[in-house]
Amino acid sequence: MKARVLSGIQPTGSPHIGNYLGALKNWAKIQYDYESIYCIVDLHAITVYQDPAELRSRILELAGMLLAIGIDPKHSSLVVQSSIPEHAELAWMLTCVTPVGWLERMTQYKAKVEALATASSEASIGDGMLQYPVLMAADILLYQAGIVPVGDDQRQHLELARDIAQRFNSLYNKEIFVMPETHLPTVGARIMGLDDPEKKMSKSTAGAAHAVSLLDPPAAIRKKIMRATTDSNPAVDYATMGAGVKNLLAIHQAFTGWDDAAMKQHFEGMRYGDLKKTVAESVVAAIEPIQQRYAEINAEPGYVARVLQEGAERVRPLARDTVEKVKQCMGLFTP
Repeated sequence: MKARVLSGIQPTGSPHIGNYLGALKNWAKIQYDYESIYCIVDLHAITVYQDPAELRSRILELAGMLLAIGIDPKHSSLVVQSSIPEHAELAWMLTCVTPVGWLERMTQYKAKVEALATASSEASIGDGMLQYPVLMAADILLYQAGIVPVGDDQRQHLELARDIAQRFNSLYNKEIFVMPETHLPTVGARIMGLDDPEKKMSKSTAGAAHAVSLLDPPAAIRKKIMRATTDSNPAVDYATMGAGVKNLLAIHQAFTGWDDAAMKQHFEGMRYGDLKKTVAESVVAAIEPIQQRYAEINAEPGYVARVLQEGAERVRPLARDTVEKVKQCMGLFTP
């Protein structure tokens, strides 16, 4: 039997090239090597307020985009998190065995709380922000996923999922949960913001010049890249180049697959205007087929919804089986 792989993405904002190169492209690449479950994690999204109509629209948009980039619904299960109630049910049971101190030490939690407090002195920070990592652990453990391809920014959450699983197994003296693997499949390039190359490209960051959406038209892509931050040099200098130039080169290399030698030979000494034009064209060439496939998918009414329903039906027995085992261990009523 193939190992089971699980990964998820929030339906907040439009998916961008950072999402694609950092994770989604790899999802499509590795899906046939594993029993693959890919989850649109809308319960995670509502840890901060979301406009309901916009959230529903984003869920379908993201599902269509995942299909357009190559997720195969005949092989991989594409699931909306909230369509499987066992995600929330298991999260509550795991919350009850997770020490608060573990959650308060999570670096992402502390960073998000600080950001919210800075944005507004009256910001209301919901408990969901603290419990977010437990829900992520539930997502993983619900399906007994052995492989979870995440980037470095999520590695601490994966370690917490392992800690929670070990604590539960030890507390109830039963090997209920599979330990998710920490030796992960190779993840893609880490793409930074075009306007601030010191920060990872993010769907939640405001500003038209920050990210290139996978749905941006070619003219918009070219405009954004031509405005990207570089450095004070007039041309590419591999010995002294700044973060913005490194980011543009990383984008080109990730889209084209050029090796380091070819990159340096081609770009060393190139003026920034020509660099940006070259990068823009490599991005447009790679994204246009995805956009065409996305348009084809959306031209078939109800197709995306059917894929999501079929995905939920495929994984629901796994989810129910895990929850029933956990309830029996904890002494909860199971008719």
